[in-house]
Amino acid sequence: MYDPVYYMKKFGLFTVGLYALTEEKINEYVKELVESGEINREEGKKFVTDLIETKRKQQEEMEEKMSSRVKEAVNKSDVATQEHVKNLEEKIDRLEKMLAKSLGEDAPSGEKGKHEKNDEWS
Repeated sequence: MYDPVYYMKKFGLFTVGLYALTEEKINEYVKELVESGEINREEGKKFVTDLIETKRKQQEEMEEKMSSRVKEAVNKSDVATQEHVKNLEEKIDRLEKMLAKSLGEDAPSGEKGKHEKNDEWS
């Protein structure tokens, strides 16, 4: 079965690793340029800072896009959200109270939103 959330997570981990590798390579490259005298140390520092800042901004933009895509994939799938589960728990609580009232029993005990298995109905 195709799980878009799984693949988005894998892609995210890959891009984070790629980002770290790229930063390391940038530093190595600039160090070589400084050592060979092609640029001075200050130019090298500024170059690295500018490139890393640009990569950071690109990373943030990509994370926002990925988050948006993951949300779209979840919304298109049949996965229940926390809000759906909470609404269902509240509905079950109301139904349990209505059933208990109609049977002349006390309302079921337990924490709100926590539903114990009832062997009678299983």
